[in-house]
Amino acid sequence: MPLPAPVNTFAANPLDRASAQRSDEAWVAEKLADPTSLGLALWNGKPLIEDAEGGKSVQIAYFPADMAKEMAGGEEQLLFMGLWKGTAVFAVDLDGIGDPAATSNLSGIGRFEELRAVAPQLPAADAGILATAKAMFEWRRRHRWCSACGQPSKVADGGWKRVCPACETEHFPRTDPVVIMLAVHGDKCLLGRQSGWPKGMHSALAGFLEPGETIEEACARELEEEAGLKATSVRYHSTQPWPYPSSLMIGLIAEVDSDQAAPDQTELESVRWFTREEAAALLKGEIKDAFAPPPMAIAHQLLKAWSEGF
Repeated sequence: MPLPAPVNTFAANPLDRASAQRSDEAWVAEKLADPTSLGLALWNGKPLIEDAEGGKSVQIAYFPADMAKEMAGGEEQLLFMGLWKGTAVFAVDLDGIGDPAATSNLSGIGRFEELRAVAPQLPAADAGILATAKAMFEWRRRHRWCSACGQPSKVADGGWKRVCPACETEHFPRTDPVVIMLAVHGDKCLLGRQSGWPKGMHSALAGFLEPGETIEEACARELEEEAGLKATSVRYHSTQPWPYPSSLMIGLIAEVDSDQAAPDQTELESVRWFTREEAAALLKGEIKDAFAPPPMAIAHQLLKAWSEGF
């Protein structure tokens, strides 16, 4: 069956990751030297972007791949992203205090912005590509030392793997699964809020999947821990890559056996039930003392789907 069109921000990376070719160092080097190959940059986790034609949206600011190679100064800060209709795309990870868009050969090409801030203005494909690059660089930055023997590790497979020269252990990128669920009972859904959130913001409940759990079991556990509710059935909606730093949000609709919810006062300070009509009004910003997460959040999409009859 065909895959559904992605509805979640960061879930539309169109690149062919060329996993069968990227382990070939000569092939990667050939692509890096190809004058048609493209580069993109992140500086302290911020992508280099530019205004799209018309100035009402933004897009990735691409440049020749050989510039990415020069700025990287080696394999550690370089990542083969994949192929776009045969054209290779590489990413370079920049850090430091000085803005490279103002002080390097990137001057005049674009500007660095926080990904979360500009994601709603990006084409879906660009948001997916940048989320992949950000998550990969975060993983590589946090795993420079071998977890088996403690020695420095090196990048391999175009940057998609780390290998320890000392003990030969191979390390692969990790993704942390998170269940995020809209609890429903009859014609009402439950949203909660944490004390550190902006005043009035309500969202779906969520928590990390633990070892030895199924997705359904994690959903049920989190609902009971955070709101004292027992799940009776769980439906899958969609998933969302979330590069902060490297999570996969697993969106669910969970039927619960009661509307007697009680916040745990640890994760949640309060909970609130909304009817379908109230949920639709919440999404439109029509409820005076409450508001929902923005459309780029999977919690928004869960609430929207349920309010429309999912």
